[in-house]
Order: sequence, then structure tokens, then C-alpha cells
Amino acid sequence: MRIVDARGKACPQPVIMTKNEADAGEQEITVIVDNETARENVLKFGNKLQFNTRAEEKEDGIYIYLDKAVSGSCEIIRDDFTDKRGSTVKLDKKGFVIGSDKLGKGSDELGKILMKSFLYTLSETKPYPSFLIFLNSGVKLTTDGSASLDDLKKLEECGVKIVSCGTCLDFFEIKDKLEVGKVSNMYDIVETIAESDNAVML
Repeated sequence: MRIVDARGKACPQPVIMTKNEADAGEQEITVIVDNETARENVLKFGNKLQFNTRAEEKEDGIYIYLDKAVSGSCEIIRDDFTDKRGSTVKLDKKGFVIGSDKLGKGSDELGKILMKSFLYTLSETKPYPSFLIFLNSGVKLTTDGSASLDDLKKLEECGVKIVSCGTCLDFFEIKDKLEVGKVSNMYDIVETIAESDNAVML
């Protein structure tokens, strides 16, 4: 069993250290971290590579156990998705990286109106993108109080991957207010962009 001591490492180092061991062919990996964000990110990474995963809190850290049951490939971006009503929804192999809660430069008030209009229009236009990534103040759009929550929830129900940067949520102290999508890390964000045909930065 390979032991990875990632205590004191900032995101995305714990995931990258774990990936290095997985790429080397390790079938059993124990990762030690010291915070919940790292715990969530390593577990998510392990699940994505089809490891059996579990976490245990000890006095000196959080121990995450990864055991490879079967070999698997990385997640493939889907061409279509069957929604809750049984209808097949076409997804584009492209997505948007949203780095602000406002669209464009100039008036902040106008920028917020434009962003709300953009996300609404996106939810009404097919094919849908395969992902939406929220960074910096863009994470405010996925949290409590956002005027775009209904539109984002509709997109998520139709198979669009929605993720918010965990470091950004922590910075604004709003991680506990997340209402749609999942908390992600920079490794997962970079991988999602790299696997896409096109990623548009807003």
C-alpha cells in the first residue's frame, strides 16, 4: 500500500499527488490530509477512477483509503442525457468558464442584469453546453440569493455539469450557501476544460 502524506498541501496538490501514484499503477493508496476540502477532492478523484474509497478521521489527520477494484477509464463527456421525464437532451462538447457574477465591463448593475439574461437564455437554448465552471466571484451565481438559481438548476437537471471552485467559495466564505452544482478543485476544472472541444471564458 502506498502512503501519500498531503497534510499542509494547498489545493490541488493532494489530488495531483494521488494522481501521480494512480498513474504509476498503484492499486492501494492511503492519502492523509488535514482539511475537509482536500478530503472531498481526493474522494471525488478516487471515485472517478473507480477506486473503492472511504475516509477515517484520526488524531493526526484524515485518512483516505483508495482500493482499486476494477480498472476504468476517465469520465467521458456525454453526447446526450436522459432527463427525469425520459426525454433525450442533446449536449454540446463545449462549455463556459464564468469568472464573475457580472457580464462585461463598465456598469456593475448592468453587468449583473446581462449575466442573468445570459444564463436564462442558455437554459432555453439547445444544444446545452456540457459544463459550466464558476470561478472567483462567479461562484456567487451558484449560491443562496442568486437570481439565476432556477435557470442553473434546470440546466443541471438536463445533464449539464455545474461546478464551483472550492477555493473561491472558501475565499468569499459562502461554501455553506451552495445551492446548485458541486464543489470542485483546480485539477478537475483543468481536466474538464482539456477534455472539451471548446471552453469559452466569460
